[in-house]
Amino acid sequence: MIDNKNIQQAWDTFQQYGVASTPISPPVLASWQRSLQHGIDVERNATTLLKEGELHRLKLQHSPFLYASRLAIREGQERLNDTQSMIILADPQGVILETAGDPRAIDAGQDIRLQNGGRWDEASIGTNAIGTAIMLNAPVQIHAVEHFCNEVKKWTCAAAPVTDPRDQRLLGVVDISGPADTFYPQSLAHAIAIARQVEALLAHEMEVEHEGVLHYFLAKRFSGLNDTSIALSHSGKVLYATSRALQELRRRCPRLLDSQRGRLDVGQEVIGDTLTGFIESIEGLIPGARCEPVVDRKLLGYILILPSVSQPTHPSRFTAPQRLTGFDDIIGESRVMRDTCATAQKMAQSGAPILIEGETGVGKELFARAVHGEAQRAGAFVPINCGAMPRELIASELFGHEKGAFTGADRSVAGKIEMANGGTLCLDEIGELPLDMQPYLLRVLEDGIVYRIGSHQEKHVNISLVSMTNRHLAKEVEKVGFRQDLFYRIATLRLRIPPLRERGDDVLLIAEALCRALAVQRGCAPLSLSNEVQDCLRRYHWPGNVRELRNVLEMALLMASGSRIEIHDLPEDVRMGKEALPVTGVGYSSPSDLRTSEEFLIKEAIARQGGNLTQAAKQLGIARSTLYSRLAKAAQR
Repeated sequence: MIDNKNIQQAWDTFQQYGVASTPISPPVLASWQRSLQHGIDVERNATTLLKEGELHRLKLQHSPFLYASRLAIREGQERLNDTQSMIILADPQGVILETAGDPRAIDAGQDIRLQNGGRWDEASIGTNAIGTAIMLNAPVQIHAVEHFCNEVKKWTCAAAPVTDPRDQRLLGVVDISGPADTFYPQSLAHAIAIARQVEALLAHEMEVEHEGVLHYFLAKRFSGLNDTSIALSHSGKVLYATSRALQELRRRCPRLLDSQRGRLDVGQEVIGDTLTGFIESIEGLIPGARCEPVVDRKLLGYILILPSVSQPTHPSRFTAPQRLTGFDDIIGESRVMRDTCATAQKMAQSGAPILIEGETGVGKELFARAVHGEAQRAGAFVPINCGAMPRELIASELFGHEKGAFTGADRSVAGKIEMANGGTLCLDEIGELPLDMQPYLLRVLEDGIVYRIGSHQEKHVNISLVSMTNRHLAKEVEKVGFRQDLFYRIATLRLRIPPLRERGDDVLLIAEALCRALAVQRGCAPLSLSNEVQDCLRRYHWPGNVRELRNVLEMALLMASGSRIEIHDLPEDVRMGKEALPVTGVGYSSPSDLRTSEEFLIKEAIARQGGNLTQAAKQLGIARSTLYSRLAKAAQR
């Protein structure tokens, strides 16, 4: 039990002489002395409060910490029912980012600005649990008279720091606060428990990320990746590499690998930095190397593919066809496509925000680019995939950041919104944008003003907005999966792109164009389609639409032995006119035949899905864990 009487005597003596007359906790006494050095007035009745815009930017900056804390906060609230306390999340500088708990405590906290945006570092308000925990980098409880300022002495607080399991840097603080007369002895234990739960979740996410990178790496090796390849975490840590790969890395760039930390040192921290920044740095340091991001909803890591010893450092590359930029370039003679193009042209001329809807792979981005071309805007067409962009990078990608805004931000970078000024901002998979990020985007779209993370300077933008989705956003609004106000803002006009199965013989026109484009990429003559293949392509229902058609033709081109694609060159599911069967349903007589068929189908599915194991497992009709297991067994054989 805390002896308030003796602590009050110690406080009175400290106020008068600068020393404590009775025994007092050394951390508290040290904090009082620091508060005195900061010049804190004991009569200060409240701390300072950030402006709303500054708080928004801080929340964006620390969104991974906030996101990881939510489950723990919900569970912590249940344990604190009827304690008249609240749970507080603060950033490493002591700024409160979020509060939750008893409404009475939350309301009372506003009297001293113990609320979102309040500064609770020791230099702002003297001894308090949040600020002192940051200074000590350790859990601490500050009760009643132990606080430095008189108004704050009406409170009792317990705080515990949260550190990043990757590098032990401080991510923020979990605090439990309430009126002093409702002192709860277990508050510190609960704050520590919540902090550890958040750290455990972050550590688990890190393990999942590493596992995802390794499985992707295994699949690539299974598909023929060379042995001078390295699997990296998103912070540049080496997760797997053969001895030959490490030897080749040291030969080509001796100082790149930090052996003590086991990571690639490109002169910047990649956590929070842009995806392309790391890739460009690596590829710039190792000419001829290729660095592929591994993304599954968020950035998991990278696969660094070093050029083989016999490979020239500047390999020749075929030039991919130019992206379509006009409606006349969109392939399709069916009535439904002509009507869709005519509607899209009218929409483009209006300048109003357009929401392009359609199944995956129907060519929504082609229409978006055609809308941009039709509008004849002077600025650039700037696409961003809201679903593929890692959560921790999406704020920086959209809004940009200033140098020093966060760890690794060693230069100022304009965001996609700023880059689209005078042109078209294309938001692909807009339905995947995190719910807590949506109000920030809405604010920019409403005001035409963007702030880079870490900057107070407003930048005015004039953009044409085109959004794309394969989801039914109106239903998402009903389920509170998407903000209603943002939906109305982006969907002034709605354009549906018909699936390939509704377009009749357009499938043959597109197939011929794709065969020509694939031939250019591979440096060979285009292949024609047999009559049997043409009938098969017409008959198949194409759940993956044009993207699936391209994958099928690319595999058929590899399998074909002559100048024409024959029916046996097509994948079995396309020939049979149905989606791929689960590998467990293949009826071969011998185990070796079964394994051969299974491995072929797995390789085929992975190739068709561009290396995406989640989608490959879905196509095969098996669990992703089952696919991983079978890949591992295949690699051992």
